[in-house]
Amino acid sequence: MPATRCLMCTHDLDDHDRHVRFTLPQPVLDGFGTELPPDSWLSHDTPGASVMMQVPSVGAFVRALLPIRMTGGHTLTYGLWLAVDPGELHRIFGVWWEPEYVDLRFTGWLANPVPPWGMLTTLVDAVVRDPEHTPYCDRSPDPVLSRVLTEEWQHTDVLGALG
Repeated sequence: MPATRCLMCTHDLDDHDRHVRFTLPQPVLDGFGTELPPDSWLSHDTPGASVMMQVPSVGAFVRALLPIRMTGGHTLTYGLWLAVDPGELHRIFGVWWEPEYVDLRFTGWLANPVPPWGMLTTLVDAVVRDPEHTPYCDRSPDPVLSRVLTEEWQHTDVLGALG
């Protein structure tokens, strides 16, 4: 029978290569809870399915992927929201479903806290690495986020913060 627990950190092996998708940006949750105001704009039917949104009095947001490399070749990927300038949202929307999407680059601020580091409102550059995926967080002038993007982390530090 195959092992179901990691020998390095004792978490389930299924927890090691997974995606954690935030439904809403933290500023939206703080302002409205889980009920969006009726004049909100979503790229799809629900916040969970959407890749872009704009919420009056709160801001514009775009989905991005933040992969966390862990020891042993595992990766935990956060599907989070980046806050962007509303003018940038218009530009991003204009190329999202077009061939130019492959060249999309933009700057935003993390709109979800990332366990175990937090980093809410940290500046990050996002780029398209695969035209079939949302953009990836690529680099940051912030020293903590820069380390998160480039270093390998212990299982217990990352998975333990998820609860």
